[in-house]
Amino acid sequence: MKFWLSMMPIYEMEQLTEIARHAEAVGFHGITMPDHLVMPTRIESRYPYTEDGKMWWPEDTPWLDPWVTLGAMAAVTHKLRLASNIYLAALRDPFTAAKSLASVAALSGGRVVCGVSVGWIKEEYDLLGLDFKSRGRRMDELIAVMRMLWTGKEVSHHGEFFNFDHALMHPAPRQPIPVWCGGGTPPALRRAALNDGWLGLPLPLPQLTQTIESMLAIRRAAGLPEEGFDACVPLMQALTPEIHAGLAAIHVHNAVVIAPWMLSPWGEKTWIDAGDDIRDLAVKKKAMTRFAESVLSRFG
Repeated sequence: MKFWLSMMPIYEMEQLTEIARHAEAVGFHGITMPDHLVMPTRIESRYPYTEDGKMWWPEDTPWLDPWVTLGAMAAVTHKLRLASNIYLAALRDPFTAAKSLASVAALSGGRVVCGVSVGWIKEEYDLLGLDFKSRGRRMDELIAVMRMLWTGKEVSHHGEFFNFDHALMHPAPRQPIPVWCGGGTPPALRRAALNDGWLGLPLPLPQLTQTIESMLAIRRAAGLPEEGFDACVPLMQALTPEIHAGLAAIHVHNAVVIAPWMLSPWGEKTWIDAGDDIRDLAVKKKAMTRFAESVLSRFG
């Protein structure tokens, strides 16, 4: 199992490069950064992952640009994979998004994964003057245009959202940048199936199995190979040998780990001591080390 450290937004932004360095040192496979381009101060959209539909994070939460941040992390690491989880790419134009990703790919030696989703905040789209209802189609077209630009060849495109002729972008990635798509709606799952992977939701193993099998069926129907399709899922329950075997049976070999100095998704294990101040870098490092010794050493 490959473990990805999911960086929930933290206020101690100056610690991020050292967190990445330590994550690599203790054995994490990758690190992921979240994204919001701009946060509306008046939101009526319902957050889909809480019962009351409200966001759980404070209004002044810092949302660093994921590719600037991952580029900085690339400079202090050697093997750590670098992914967005997730990048609201449909809020950008394809040239800006493709250039940011290709730049980090060049600086990191190709350690980049592009994790994207359309997002849920209508007001965020409103601020940029973009239509919220067509965000899925915009995302699909944007991904297609990014892949064209990443070839390093002259390209033209005439679509619903983007129109241009005779475009050339360098540096071109030396190897294809995987595109993993997040979300749990039928359109989101189809988008993931037709690309390179799925950034999953926390689901019990039976439901996760059904979801993975449905995406593989979509790939088969589209004439795409099952090989090379990755699923990276947050764990809903403690990782036991039985759960590990069940994930392996459906070819899930990537797990997202919420920063272990925070409460774990299943709430059964803590990796810090009573009285620890999670703002301290030493506490964060201790939690990562303990997680590595307990989980990575066993299932990694």
